[in-house]
Amino acid sequence: MRQTSAEPADGQANGDVALAALCRSALIDEAEAVRAFAERMGPEMVAAVRLIHESTGPLIVAGIGKSGHVAGKIASTFRSLGKAAIFLHPGEASHGDLGLVGADCVLLILSNSGETTELSDLLHYARVHGNPIVAVTALESSTLARAAQVTIAHGKVAEVDPNGLAPTTSTTLSLAIGDALAVGVTQLLGTQPEDFRRYHPGGKLGTMLLTVGDLMARGDALPLVAPGDSMAETVVTMTEKALGVAIVVEGGALCGIITDGDMRRHADRLWTSKAGEIATRGPVTVRPEMLATEALRLMTERKITSFVVTGADGRLEGLLHMHDVLRAGVVL
Repeated sequence: MRQTSAEPADGQANGDVALAALCRSALIDEAEAVRAFAERMGPEMVAAVRLIHESTGPLIVAGIGKSGHVAGKIASTFRSLGKAAIFLHPGEASHGDLGLVGADCVLLILSNSGETTELSDLLHYARVHGNPIVAVTALESSTLARAAQVTIAHGKVAEVDPNGLAPTTSTTLSLAIGDALAVGVTQLLGTQPEDFRRYHPGGKLGTMLLTVGDLMARGDALPLVAPGDSMAETVVTMTEKALGVAIVVEGGALCGIITDGDMRRHADRLWTSKAGEIATRGPVTVRPEMLATEALRLMTERKITSFVVTGADGRLEGLLHMHDVLRAGVVL
């Protein structure tokens, strides 16, 4: 609709400023709640990390309502970092899903009030079967806190919802505590980037953690020729394997590599030469454990399209071609 005066626009501008201030205040207040808890955090965090790490069964993470949504994310984070974890809905637990709770499981239970009725069957089951509980709740005096072996009591916090009712600050704080527990457990587990990639084979993050060994050609796919092979035989091998190069080996040892450029440089004697006479000696090699992103960076810098891959003993293991790197979605 066409504006007929400056007043509506000014009013909206003032409203936008107020809304921006409200949103900024919400972010600051939630961040302050996390910071304040971090400063007063006691030994219970480390106790919880060690209890979860030492358990041999999957971590059972439970909560209801908004705490349930947070619990699901925390369980997912633990799985990402190498600790088996399952989200258990307390309502479903009362109708058969308690079978998920093995004798070797620790329960991580979230409830701001610590008095959630739906948790009663789960707490009773844990007490009867001796499953340790880590509670994340506001007050140490709550029913949940009293039932737990380790209680992380973050205190009552003011929700940033203008009405002070919707779970906002409290759920952010619970989520941050869950993340901190997961970080502590993964430190004790010694999770490495290659483990993380194994749990995240898809997506951009997965491609960033691919290694040369994941993408290289190997075995029968390699265009292998001997130093004494004629260049006519070598060209046939290069054509069959379709990697644009030939690898010259003798007795399993790498002797050199032949590229299109090598053949052009020796065009005047190409068909009367042997593979060993045309090959570039001492080609650039990489190790299979190198990240594919790093290999792509080196290819770009050196203006080459493939690397011979060798092991720690210098023996041939494979060939990495730029096309395979790009096909996998690896980018710089």
